[in-house]
Amino acid sequence: MKKYGVGVVGCGNISRTYLSNLTKKFSVVDVVGISDILPERSAAKSDEFGLHIMTTKEICACDDIEIVVNLTRPTEHYAVSKQALESGKHVWSEKMAAVTLEEADELAALAQSKGLIYAVAPDTFLGGGLQTCRNLVDAGMIGQPVTAHALVARGLFLVSPDPDNKRMTLSPGGGIPFDMGGYYLTALTTILGPVRRAAGAARVGPRSYQNVQHPNFGELAQLKTPTCMVGVLEFESGVLGTVTTSADSFMETCQLEIFGTEGTLLLPDPNRFGGPVRLIRRNYSSLTPYEIPLTHGYSDGCSRGIGVADMAWALQNGRLHRAVMGNHVFEIVHGIWRSGDSGQFTNLRPGGQRPAPLPSGHIEASVMEAALAL
Repeated sequence: MKKYGVGVVGCGNISRTYLSNLTKKFSVVDVVGISDILPERSAAKSDEFGLHIMTTKEICACDDIEIVVNLTRPTEHYAVSKQALESGKHVWSEKMAAVTLEEADELAALAQSKGLIYAVAPDTFLGGGLQTCRNLVDAGMIGQPVTAHALVARGLFLVSPDPDNKRMTLSPGGGIPFDMGGYYLTALTTILGPVRRAAGAARVGPRSYQNVQHPNFGELAQLKTPTCMVGVLEFESGVLGTVTTSADSFMETCQLEIFGTEGTLLLPDPNRFGGPVRLIRRNYSSLTPYEIPLTHGYSDGCSRGIGVADMAWALQNGRLHRAVMGNHVFEIVHGIWRSGDSGQFTNLRPGGQRPAPLPSGHIEASVMEAALAL
């Protein structure tokens, strides 16, 4: 078995989970080096994982590195991914692809012209929870899917005002539709297929910190990205859906449901890899949901990095990688935003085919990676 060399750019908070999984959980990859714009952060991860510190330029020039994992802030995704692709590296980028749709399109076109894989997080759809949901829908357990509903609400102005978080949530390329919305839309499109057109409205403007315990209580935050977005989706399959993302709530809640002619599927939090997966069918004696045992592995803890491993296995076996919906999801969010300005539906470009599911039954830790090889 060939191991694919990986270089990780960006050693912020999420890098610890990626590095732990890429160095311990997946045998098909080998982390060759790491880099960060702040030397103290790369030094800390080097000490923790015993990895070689490099510059981003060195990572892109290194012959032993074939995959670059871009864990930088959204405002830096475009530049780092472009540098890696131009150097002939396959790229896995944290969500979302870039700040503008034009930047994301440029990256996708560049990868295609060079015969490279360019994929965008999240990879939680490969976890046991959402793969079990995919399995149930494909098996007809809810009949013909008809409608879908997604809702995530978080109190943006209750969070810590550290510089990294403010860049993520208050700046272009960040904000809850692009951050958390990506999980919900990825889950829906990988289960139900691509979206044909989208409409909706978004709220952008100054918002004040509402929580009296917040250090910035009462102050205005100047925003250049939506804090609330409500969208209507028409899938190519004919399914109709809604998606609501709000950072203006005082509490956190999430809902993800698919309604069919024979049943309703209550999906788990798509920001997680496990369950619970709950099902209500037409012929049940009550409307109490039944919790379905998971049919797939990667359901315990956090398996971020599984998308990188799937990319490596795809290269190994000459098949299509599974994280193919990243740019389509990015276009959906921008489409909803544009619809609010135009007052009309946004017609989306063809989103391609939904990715192949992982084979079921690979639940034991000793055989779980075999699912990625198929």
